[in-house]
Amino acid sequence: MSMITDLLVFLGLAGVIFFSGKRLAVYGDVIAERKGLGKAWIGLVLIASVTSLPELTVGISSVTIVESADLALGDVLGSCVFNLFLLSIIDAFVSGVPLSSKVSPSHILAGAMGIILVALVGLGLYLPGDIAISNWIGLSSLVFIVVYCISVRLIYLYEQKIFVQRVMEHSTSETLPSLRKAVTLYALNAVVVVGAAIFLPGLAESIAAKTGLGESFVGTLFLAASTSLPEAAVSISAIRMGAFDLAVGNLVGSNMFNILILSIDDIFYRKGHLLKDASDNNLISVLSVIIMTAIAIAGLMYHSPKKSFLLAWDAVLIALVYIGNLVLLYFLR
Repeated sequence: MSMITDLLVFLGLAGVIFFSGKRLAVYGDVIAERKGLGKAWIGLVLIASVTSLPELTVGISSVTIVESADLALGDVLGSCVFNLFLLSIIDAFVSGVPLSSKVSPSHILAGAMGIILVALVGLGLYLPGDIAISNWIGLSSLVFIVVYCISVRLIYLYEQKIFVQRVMEHSTSETLPSLRKAVTLYALNAVVVVGAAIFLPGLAESIAAKTGLGESFVGTLFLAASTSLPEAAVSISAIRMGAFDLAVGNLVGSNMFNILILSIDDIFYRKGHLLKDASDNNLISVLSVIIMTAIAIAGLMYHSPKKSFLLAWDAVLIALVYIGNLVLLYFLR
C-alpha cells in the first residue's frame, strides 16, 4: 500500500477506536454501578484500565507480530505524554477557572505514584543490563507489577479516608441499563477496540519506513495518539458533563496502567529484554512524562482561583513540554 493509503486506513481505525472506546468506558461504568463497586474507583482504575485496552493490544501486537521493542515502548510512553497533553486540551473546555482548581487533591497521590513508575522505566532503559528472571523476562517487569499494585492500594485507602466523591455518582441505578445488557455491549465494544488496535503496529511500522521518521517518533506520535483516543473521548465527554474528577482520574490512572502494560509486553517479547532492546531515545519521553506530571501536581497544589487566558499556566507549560518532546524525538530519530 502507498503511504497515503496507510494513513487513511490508520485514521479510519483510529476513528473506530475513538467511538467504541467511549462506549466501552460508558458500559464499564454501568457494570460498576450494577455490581456495587465504589464510584471513587471509576476514573482512576476501572475507566483507566478500560481505555488503555488499545495500548495493551498494540503493545502485544508490536512485540509478537512486528517484533519491535521500540514501537511497544514508544506507544506506552507516547500515550503517557499524550494523556498529560490531554489535560491541557480539556482545560480549554473549562471556563473561567483552571481545571486543577475543580478536582480532588487525591490526584496528587496518583500523579506522584505515576512519576515513580515512569522513573523506574527510565532506570531500566539507562542501566546497561537487567536481572534475568528467564531468557526474556527481566526483574524490572516484576517491579512494575508490584509498584502498580501498591500504588492502586495506597490510592484506594487514601480515597476511602477522605471520602472522595466522583461526579458520576449522582446517577441512579433505575436509569441505567440492566447488567446483562451492559456486559453484552461492553464485550462487543471491547472486541471492536481490540480488533481495530491490532492492525495499528503494522501500519505504524509501514509509515515509519516510508517516511523515514523512525519507530520511536512514530510510536510516540501516531500510534500513541490513536490508542489514546478512548481517553480523549471519555475525558472530553466527562468535562462537558461537569465530571472533572472522572476526566482527570481517567488520564492519570491510564498512565499508571500503561506502565503495567510494559510488564505484559515484556512477557510476550521473546527476542530479549524489552527495555534493553528499545532505543535510548525513549528516555526523552520518560523525562517529559515526569516533568509534565510534576507540573500537573504543582497546578493541583497551587489551586489558582482563575485563568487569564484560554489555558491555565500549568496547562500551557504541559503543552510546551509535549511539543518539545516531539521536536526532540524528531531530530534524534
